[in-house]
Amino acid sequence: MDEYDAVVLGAGAAGLMAAMAAGRGGRRVLVLDHAPHAGAKILISGGGRCNFTNTGTVPERFLSANPHFARSALARFTPRHFLDLVEKHRIPWHEKTLGQLFCDRSARDIVAMLLDECAAAGVELRTGTRVIEVTKSDRFRVETSRGTVLARALVLATGGLSIPKMGATGFSLDLARRFGLRLTETRPGLVPLTFEGEALALMRPLSGVALPAVARTGKAAFPEAVLFTHRGLSGPAILQISSYWRPGEAISLDLLPGQDPAALLLERKKARPRAEPRTVLAEFLPQRLAQALAEAWLPDAEMANQTDKALRGVAERLRALPLTPSGTEGYAKAEVMLGGVDTRDLSSRSLEAKAVPGLFVVGEAVDVTGWLGGYNFQWAWASGWCAGEAIATRD
Repeated sequence: MDEYDAVVLGAGAAGLMAAMAAGRGGRRVLVLDHAPHAGAKILISGGGRCNFTNTGTVPERFLSANPHFARSALARFTPRHFLDLVEKHRIPWHEKTLGQLFCDRSARDIVAMLLDECAAAGVELRTGTRVIEVTKSDRFRVETSRGTVLARALVLATGGLSIPKMGATGFSLDLARRFGLRLTETRPGLVPLTFEGEALALMRPLSGVALPAVARTGKAAFPEAVLFTHRGLSGPAILQISSYWRPGEAISLDLLPGQDPAALLLERKKARPRAEPRTVLAEFLPQRLAQALAEAWLPDAEMANQTDKALRGVAERLRALPLTPSGTEGYAKAEVMLGGVDTRDLSSRSLEAKAVPGLFVVGEAVDVTGWLGGYNFQWAWASGWCAGEAIATRD
């Protein structure tokens, strides 16, 4: 029976980082994954280019029942640390909007980098291996489809429930619960919103239309693109706001951010009295959207025939269009899972379970979820590194 200092369950971003850090410290490390290849979710991220971190990473851009929990790990392993690793491997990269860093070529470069670092650290990787049972006495005993192994430390890094077609399961959550760790409520995050009734009737013909907007719910507001779909709304602003939205609540859209729609409409009424409202709205909005809104709000009349009161009412809706989603597109389309292992049961410095020595939980399975744009990868790198470092420095 093989014995290791640490067994890492999951060969994704957090798991490979934990294995690398522990292996660098001279520990004997085994990584297990049921998928045939490592880093499956890394490969599809960022349209295949992997948005691997964000220069704007701060704890305030992460959601958790304990908003301060991520502070320690994010401070100890920063975007600069990961970028140093990227540059060490001479991976070309570029910065897009809002601090998002992407590979120039392919996400495969990031996976290859992590695998090379793990190999250099002496980490053993077994993919295509199913975990059958995990128990603990003085050590962790992991029974797999390729035999049983023992380890002093066990790292849960199998991710969350998002994108099940990539093999995502609740394995880490189930195992954490069996070891007595508490879980917070889990739900899809960074996910398109769905609508029903009149709202969907308006949106469905607009499928494919995109525009810059500000999506709001509560105190959260995100100024990015909004995309109409055949089921409702998507696009970066909607994915961001979805993590803050709760069923039954409304969101609002500012369709003309940074502009004064009332002044625009009243000025056009004076300057172009014979123009149709859809023509005027199309000066500021995509044509299909302009036509749909004109038909709904200002039908069958020239601008001269619209009252100032009616135009101001339209302006108010353009500034804050209230919409109540019926739901989301679920884990199948969610980029992340919100919630997870309760941070009260974990050390913020090492990600080790307080009541189960040697058990670590990292990455998406922890109740820490970042904004869209590389934040969740940075959490994976940081949490994985902190766990691996703790294993490496332990007596």
